[in-house]
Amino acid sequence: MPEPFLQPVEGGMKLFVRVTPKASLDRVGGVSEDGAGRLRLQLKLRAVPEEGRANAALVKLVAKVFGVAKTSVSVVAGHANRSKTVLIEGEHAALAGVADRLGKSPS
Repeated sequence: MPEPFLQPVEGGMKLFVRVTPKASLDRVGGVSEDGAGRLRLQLKLRAVPEEGRANAALVKLVAKVFGVAKTSVSVVAGHANRSKTVLIEGEHAALAGVADRLGKSPS
């Protein structure tokens, strides 16, 4: 079974994403498996991957989708890569509920 795209950590959850910059809209594209067998939440961003613009857009989109403040979201790994790890601070149950809905959305 593939590793989940959302894992509980102390104080919140780690979200594993695959970002596509320069898209036509900021949106969630669904969940897919990467080449190493890990699930990743697919995110499409209008921002270009220059000077941290895509990472800032990623933080804003994740905060909106999970219903938390932007200050509760941070990119903790993969700053210059398309595959990133995002830390979302908050209550596990509420964050997991959002993740369940995302996992059932079409790719």
